[in-house]
Amino acid sequence: MIAVLSIELRKLNRSLAAVLAVAAPSLIAIFGFFMVLRGTRAQPWEMWMVSATGIWAYFMLPMSVTALTALVAHMEHGPKSWDHLRSLPLPRWRLYAAKAVMILGVVAVMSVLTLVMVWGAVTLAVAIKPELAPTGPFDLARYATTMGKVFLSAILMISIQLWIALRFASFVPALVVGIGGTFFSVVATSAKQGVFFPWQMPVNMLATEAWRVNTALGLGCGLGLIVLALATARLSRREVL
Repeated sequence: MIAVLSIELRKLNRSLAAVLAVAAPSLIAIFGFFMVLRGTRAQPWEMWMVSATGIWAYFMLPMSVTALTALVAHMEHGPKSWDHLRSLPLPRWRLYAAKAVMILGVVAVMSVLTLVMVWGAVTLAVAIKPELAPTGPFDLARYATTMGKVFLSAILMISIQLWIALRFASFVPALVVGIGGTFFSVVATSAKQGVFFPWQMPVNMLATEAWRVNTALGLGCGLGLIVLALATARLSRREVL
């Protein structure tokens, strides 16, 4: 399994995945930078960090997952290399499990980069306008815990997107599902049923009601791991993709 993961990591290094992993958090950081400069009075650290987490969970995370899963799947669909990979003397499920691990790893890195880059952007903006230095404590443990919950609750969404991207040779179905899921998540933000919608589960980690947080986290992580295992099993049995 380690050898398969190593190969997948090399493939990612040769793709645009690294660019995507840096670009998405950078956009949030740039937005935060200019928002600080536009301010007229100092705001607490919590406002900047929680807002950045909300933007990530609400929009940038779903769109990044859509692009990332399509990119990873197309690395095999494009050159039609599945026949070769599936003929190798190793269990087929490892091929798909390795891709799932890589996707989850990249999303985790992007989540960390979001917090780090936003902190850096706010700090840089304050260097330009010192009077806008954030007030209150910088509760890194709290921000990291919330971002960790956002990541775990997104596993179901990631599993669905990866399954579709690997199942169909065309990248269109995965893009349609990803864009559609993000669209309905945005237009139905206030719906109570959103806690059961995979694309809204991450943003529910910022909800004030404990039941919403716990429900979305339990379904997103628990059901997500089940779907991921099911996708790996089903894809490994297929003879032709």
